[in-house]
Amino acid sequence: MKIVYHSKLKELARKLRNNSTKAEIKLWKELQNKQFYGYKFTRQKPVGNYILDFFCNKLSLAIEVDGYSHNFEDILDKDLEKEKFLNSLGITVLRFDDNEVMMDINNVLKEIEHYIFKVKDTHPSIHSF
Repeated sequence: MKIVYHSKLKELARKLRNNSTKAEIKLWKELQNKQFYGYKFTRQKPVGNYILDFFCNKLSLAIEVDGYSHNFEDILDKDLEKEKFLNSLGITVLRFDDNEVMMDINNVLKEIEHYIFKVKDTHPSIHSF
């Protein structure tokens, strides 16, 4: 899928990559370099008017790692709007909070793995490298 985004987000995405949270760094260590079932994930990927924490184009999968601020109603509303937009592009969003990633990375990875196998079962043309 060709990803379209506003060019102004490119610099912001770079800044976010350079200032990742501890949870984002921990998850990135598991996803980088095609080491998770051979799928290429990128981090802080601009899509439309949004920046995704992690994205795998081949799987049409966005992974969001939410910090404390995502508990506030206005942020929750923005998250729902973002997810609705991504879903309209055929992108599935998996959300985890910082504590899940920091305290229970194995179950986070199992949930991502579950999504991958579900997609591979329903779309046999999608396979790892």
